[in-house]
Amino acid sequence: MVDAPKSSFTLSDIELEPPRPDEVLVRIIAAGVCRTDIHIRDREYPIPFPVIPGHEGVGVIEQTGTSVAGFAPGDQVIMSYPRCGRCTNCHAAKYPYCKHGFDLSFGGGRLDGSTAYSRPTAGREAVHGHIFQQSSFATHTVVPATSLVKVPTDLPPEVLAPLGCGIQTGVGAIFESLAVRPGTAVAILGTGGVGLSAVMAASLAGAEVIAVDPNAERRRLATELGATHALDPKAGTVSEQLRSLRPDGIDSILETTGSPQVLADGIEALSMTGVLAMVGAAPAGTRAPLDMNVLMNGRTVRGVIQGDSTPQIIIPRIIDLIRGGKFPVHKLVKTYRFDEINNAVTDMDNGTTIKPVLLIG
Repeated sequence: MVDAPKSSFTLSDIELEPPRPDEVLVRIIAAGVCRTDIHIRDREYPIPFPVIPGHEGVGVIEQTGTSVAGFAPGDQVIMSYPRCGRCTNCHAAKYPYCKHGFDLSFGGGRLDGSTAYSRPTAGREAVHGHIFQQSSFATHTVVPATSLVKVPTDLPPEVLAPLGCGIQTGVGAIFESLAVRPGTAVAILGTGGVGLSAVMAASLAGAEVIAVDPNAERRRLATELGATHALDPKAGTVSEQLRSLRPDGIDSILETTGSPQVLADGIEALSMTGVLAMVGAAPAGTRAPLDMNVLMNGRTVRGVIQGDSTPQIIIPRIIDLIRGGKFPVHKLVKTYRFDEINNAVTDMDNGTTIKPVLLIG
């Protein structure tokens, strides 16, 4: 948990309420560490403290609420993003755009304001959590059943954990948001866990894949995972480098960094009718420079949440690709003990680890 903004993660004893009728109790096996968890730690979103972050968890169900169907104790599950199930976007199966999605993910509690977590002290001080309605930096948590995907036990937990957010986002952005076609050109700006997942997906889609990252090792790995070109943004203006490969511009661009300047450079490189999908999380209030004339001729820039994916559909699809040897997630992952969480964050910050995964249970 984190007691105050920008402080270190600490392990603490916390009391957890039993699951409500629509929730399940999950013993967490592993949890991925994502850049969003750092935004939470540093209070770059308006989240109450103290708080338990974590939103890429995999675990085993220990108890189900009275109204839960389709899940039972002993099931291994991935916990993905939450949805209310009642708003117009949910009714249209546009679950990543649930109208209560931000509050469910970053409100620090359930939608009714309650929290299942408290300190075991005389006053039972409330602890905020329910990040993505899972707060998976914990040994146990309660999760709405609608966020769960039942998964097989033949894959390592460190491979399964990141599928619930980062990997799903990169793959979904290519297959769903951008609907990449064979023979088109795709630029991936930033090759962290999301970006490299997108590189693999775009290669599987038959596209020309251009990875852009200042880290030489990540560029090498992007090439190993299917990128046809790997560009160093320090070698020259990104838009000019991209247009040197495709003078008419790039058909599809995925921006994963959350950097305003990287976004602006990507827009400059779009072809006519090209689409840039922005998945990189930036601190609240971040603004980007934009030449409005560049958007003429049908160019599109759009924000994308979770790769426009439904977890219960795309995660089994990714698992099939992993089992078939076509999607080597393990090449992105480095594991850490739960008590090494701050080391994991440091390694992610300095670029030595692409996708840290905490082995918890």
